Amino acid sequence: MDKQNVQVNAPHPGTPFPAGYPQSSPAAFQGPPGHAGYLGPQAYTGLQAGYPIPPPGYSGAGPVSFPAQHQPVYNQPGGSAGAPWMPAPQPPSGCPPGLEYLSQIDQILVHQQIELLEVLTGFETNNKYELKNSLGQRIYFAAEDTDCCTRNCCGAARPFTMRILDNMGREVITLQRPLRCSSCCCPCCLQEIEIQAPPGVPVGYVTQNWHPCLPKFTIQNERREDVLRIVGPCVVCSCCADIDFEIKSLDEENVVGKISKQWVGFVREAFTDADNFGIQFPLDLDVKMKAVMLGACFLIDYMYFELWS
Repeated sequence: MDKQNVQVNAPHPGTPFPAGYPQSSPAAFQGPPGHAGYLGPQAYTGLQAGYPIPPPGYSGAGPVSFPAQHQPVYNQPGGSAGAPWMPAPQPPSGCPPGLEYLSQIDQILVHQQIELLEVLTGFETNNKYELKNSLGQRIYFAAEDTDCCTRNCCGAARPFTMRILDNMGREVITLQRPLRCSSCCCPCCLQEIEIQAPPGVPVGYVTQNWHPCLPKFTIQNERREDVLRIVGPCVVCSCCADIDFEIKSLDEENVVGKISKQWVGFVREAFTDADNFGIQFPLDLDVKMKAVMLGACFLIDYMYFELWS
């Protein structure tokens, strides 16, 4: 058999697949070319050098149907069943291992998998997500790691660890959400999530800001310096329409992207808590901040769209 058609099914040594992880990858993938390990956390001071400040009225990184020519295109010889994986591009200088995928994209689609047991019984299970680019190629697979008691006693307010793996089964991003107050009447202990890439190395945080009416968050770098804001709508629900959380500059004058909760149909919205999201950001945004945007998306999902069992 042609070596180019042989599929790689073995996970990275020492890294077990979580339950539900798609255990196959495209044959074309040979690992990050020239990668010699993590270079250590890099200081982040905002947008990368050369990125212009968005003008007033800028509406974000583009609509969900962003033109395909702005995304890298790869052939998938011998690809696995279902959506093909996106092969890893050349990692930029100082890029944490596994985040090189994010350097080539300005949009991420987050698709939560429907759990049949949860639909039939109401028994809360660990959430699982597929993360794709605008061409439908898988970038990562995300799996919640929370014990049964915590999931079913704390519901959507539960603390969790989210493990994000690449197509070799390596954990490249870890999200840690502590147990915090879920009431807007108590501003002293608001929601927060920490983003680590690689696991154990913080690259940023998303913290909730108290506001009586609007969902508001601050995106911070690894030194807890404020970088961007996220502002949601006053009413976080809609029928037959998407719900947008805008990513703005610190003064909230310019919109640089958005996190959209996408409408997926009445039946799925009414009977499941499996949601779809779209994340849009500038193409040349620091890959660490793109990873932090992922953390913000998951925090928003659990806070506003995850149903109680």
